[in-house]
Amino acid sequence: MIPNLDSQIGIAVYSTSFTGIGGRIRVEPEDFQVAEMISEKAKKSITDQSGYAVYKLKKKKIDTNHALSGIFRSKGIKLKSLGLKDASAVTEQFVCSGNAGKAAANFSSDKYSLEHLGYVKKPMSKKDMVGNHFKIKISDCQNNLESFTEHDKILNFYGYQRFGSKRPVTHLVGKAILQQDFGKAVDLILSFTSPYDSEENTEIRQKLSDKANYRQCFDQVPLQMDIERIVLKEMIEHGEPIRAVRAIPVSLRRFYVQAYQSFIFNQSLSAAFLDGEDLFEAQSGDVCFDHNGIIGKYVKGMDQNLALPFVGYSYYKKTRFDFQISKILEQEEVSAKDFFIKEMQEASSEGGFRQAAIHCSDYSARGNVVEFSLSRGSFATILLREIMKPQDPMIAGF
Repeated sequence: MIPNLDSQIGIAVYSTSFTGIGGRIRVEPEDFQVAEMISEKAKKSITDQSGYAVYKLKKKKIDTNHALSGIFRSKGIKLKSLGLKDASAVTEQFVCSGNAGKAAANFSSDKYSLEHLGYVKKPMSKKDMVGNHFKIKISDCQNNLESFTEHDKILNFYGYQRFGSKRPVTHLVGKAILQQDFGKAVDLILSFTSPYDSEENTEIRQKLSDKANYRQCFDQVPLQMDIERIVLKEMIEHGEPIRAVRAIPVSLRRFYVQAYQSFIFNQSLSAAFLDGEDLFEAQSGDVCFDHNGIIGKYVKGMDQNLALPFVGYSYYKKTRFDFQISKILEQEEVSAKDFFIKEMQEASSEGGFRQAAIHCSDYSARGNVVEFSLSRGSFATILLREIMKPQDPMIAGF
């Protein structure tokens, strides 16, 4: 049976026949370890000569954005990451200065540390990151983890983090922005509740469902609800929803729209699987990625991975999945051209393609610990979902 949370984010199927071992992840931060992997070319480009400083950021109990903000506040160094790592793990990742010059000295705090590795001639980007290696302990599970062998038959769904995890609202905000219903976007950001959120947060959100409470509730909104405070402040001062949404950093506004695209992708992948489409082998007419991540048409005999459209305003209809995608767009009452947002063009999204199945390598399992590497953009929680088959993903630590 598919958990309700999965259905909310567009995941309607399991692609493996394994019965699941249950259990919990992230009981301790050290139970979930992530190490970013960069290409060999990127590794060789790091030297001791001058240029843009490259560091290894190690952290736990804090996400990437907040760690980088903390480093900027305390050291005055502005760094960019290749990818985002969440707070509920012990992680290692590469970060790079946007300005050439002398590197900062190594330092550490209780939540993160920064180690200078060298310099590069031009700033590193997310294209240099090829994937992540995971080492994960599954607590309180059945003892048959080692019998899971279907790691090459897992659909490449977007995971819970993409949608806000315990408060799956990001895609709903994205849809509201797409439909230029900025009042609804504000309401969702401020007052959308979830059974997994804390009682205190839920109580605040319930009060914020009434605009008459905005001013008196502002000081009750905790500092960690930074986006809510930005939106609320604008609504109190100006009362214009579009202005309040525009006050949100543009990167996050784009993320909201991308989360809605991710929801459509998950629905499309689920529907194609249920309709019996082969999602693990490409065939004539398909769009594929080659081993270098370059997109193109299927060529027999080449090492290629099947791709599905990631719907945006340049949606490519000529695939065998247009039947499912068009039906989903109709049900959602949106069209591909809606992803060009006239009132907020900076949040528009062209779309593209995404790999249909997870590419998992270096897979091994021993006792209740599993290790594996995933290519960039794939979610470890989606692989774990197939291994554990949790009745309630949030209680299971997802």
